[in-house]
Amino acid sequence: MLTINNLTVRLGGRVLFEGASLFVPAGHKVGLVGRNGSGKTTLFRVITGELAPDSGTFSLAGRPRVGRVAQEAPDGPLSLLDTVLAADEERDRLLAEAETTTDPLRIAEVHTRLNDIEAHSAPSRAAAILSGLGFDEAAQARPCQEFSGGWRMRVALAGALFARPDLLLLDEPTNHLDLEATLWLEGYLAAWPGTLLVISHERRLLNRVAQEIAHLSERTLTRYSGNYDRFERVRRENLVREARMRERQVAEQKRIQAFVDRFRAKATKARQAQSRLKMLARMEPITSVIEEHTTTFQFPAPEEMPPPLIALTGVSVGYVPEKPVLTRLNLRIDMDDRIALIGANGNGKSTLVKLLSGRLGAMEGTLRRPGKLRIGYFAQHQAEELDMGGTAFSHLAALMPDARESAVRAHLGRFGFGQDKADVKASSLSGGEKARLLFAMMSRANPHMLLLDEPTNHLDVDAREALVEALNGFDGAVIVVSHDAHLIDLVCDRLWLVADGTCAPFDGSLEDYARYLAEQRRANRRGDGEAGTNGRKEARRNRAQARADAAPLRRAAQQADRRLAEATEAKKRLEAELADPTTYTQRPEHVAQLQIAMAEAQGVIEAAEEAWLAAHAALDEAE
Repeated sequence: MLTINNLTVRLGGRVLFEGASLFVPAGHKVGLVGRNGSGKTTLFRVITGELAPDSGTFSLAGRPRVGRVAQEAPDGPLSLLDTVLAADEERDRLLAEAETTTDPLRIAEVHTRLNDIEAHSAPSRAAAILSGLGFDEAAQARPCQEFSGGWRMRVALAGALFARPDLLLLDEPTNHLDLEATLWLEGYLAAWPGTLLVISHERRLLNRVAQEIAHLSERTLTRYSGNYDRFERVRRENLVREARMRERQVAEQKRIQAFVDRFRAKATKARQAQSRLKMLARMEPITSVIEEHTTTFQFPAPEEMPPPLIALTGVSVGYVPEKPVLTRLNLRIDMDDRIALIGANGNGKSTLVKLLSGRLGAMEGTLRRPGKLRIGYFAQHQAEELDMGGTAFSHLAALMPDARESAVRAHLGRFGFGQDKADVKASSLSGGEKARLLFAMMSRANPHMLLLDEPTNHLDVDAREALVEALNGFDGAVIVVSHDAHLIDLVCDRLWLVADGTCAPFDGSLEDYARYLAEQRRANRRGDGEAGTNGRKEARRNRAQARADAAPLRRAAQQADRRLAEATEAKKRLEAELADPTTYTQRPEHVAQLQIAMAEAQGVIEAAEEAWLAAHAALDEAE
């Protein structure tokens, strides 16, 4: 479907691609990976026609519909459901045309196409996608303009999925999602029937969804079969093999050079020495991509502290008096705890983290913590509070006024800030580098506990692996809020579910939690979910009854669709035969019969149209 051949792209004088080639067959799902800033998003811009390459070609076979999440978050008075429905431009156009066209033939074509694209089930499909991305039925009916930018970007993602393009381009689709929506998206994309090209730093998503990996490195694209784990294994084996070949080549170069140096001045050996010099010149140097910079993290070890670090008994917490966000909190945290807070956005995970960090006080109940307890807190929006004119060194030096310069730089070095980066202004740091600076700042005082609220948002795959390794080597407690299921799997051994106004341990693994979420969605669709209020249950029962009552009308409408399509097709065949000159060389009676059949077909079409209009009017009224 997608063919890229010898592509070269320059931006601002910098070469992002040089002779890059890639082929993506129809129906394949490809993960596009590479270092931050290597040009992955630029490649999407080339595919969508926003950017012209400097040289090379790319082509899309069969003129497929290309879908991509809108860069601007949707806004306006339309409900979320209507906003997503409008994302399918073909369906919108056909519905509008069905209201205005008067040509019977075109009416039949429009409704045949509507039937082909399953337009009748579009509202339920859109609602299911919105539900998977975290919008309940009440939220789906609210205007888009009432939601924050992050939530509206979820709506943009829902629209891209709903439109079902032939080629879907997704650039970090989990950026605005919580864990629950991320788990749903993994399953949805794994079942995606079309062609998919996805940029992601989510290792688990790439493992579950991608059938192939396209790796962007050294300004070229290399394709690997299999998921991300297999790509990493094969690439590592290639790097080891290249390193060995390079070692052998260097040894051979030294041997040849030693011969030349020894015998160049001797007349009897001069010709052989000259021959070996030419051999050296012809040797192709074997370069290794292992030269890429490796991200490092190292959290300093805290001193031991007797348990518990924090104990909560009957605690309530919130922002407005008499209106707690969380109540009945009975929790305990010890030094060796590795806990992930799970639960949908808006349930109170960040509120609980602020309570544990001391940024919020308890409204009631008892919260006990030692006076010497030190806590490192990473907030997902904290990067916005950095002084853009300051350097990594100046930020740390301000927080460590009594420390020597060497101690400050040594601490920065634990998080990958060497001399070349420690003195760079924050405004020139990448998102991942700013995140690493925040890690360095939060851990300067050797904390006993790390509270991490979405710590991987700006980290690439390698940096996330480095963070996992550092957290597993940390001797204190770790509390994580993250949509990165891979990090939770490898770091956390306990799950706390924040839901229904409280927080309690969840008995099971992340896979158990994914099954629990899927069962909740199924129960909600059946209308007997226990989490709903009596009013919502009654509303669901009423809707179910209404759907059952409308079933005969829906079948009648579908039959009318078929009859109208069949009658229109029969008329087309008659028209084609009457338009064929050879028809008139046959018996005159045959032509007369065709003309009579044509008149009858027109009558059948008119009757079918009336039946179609009546059936759909009755169905619309019932629904």
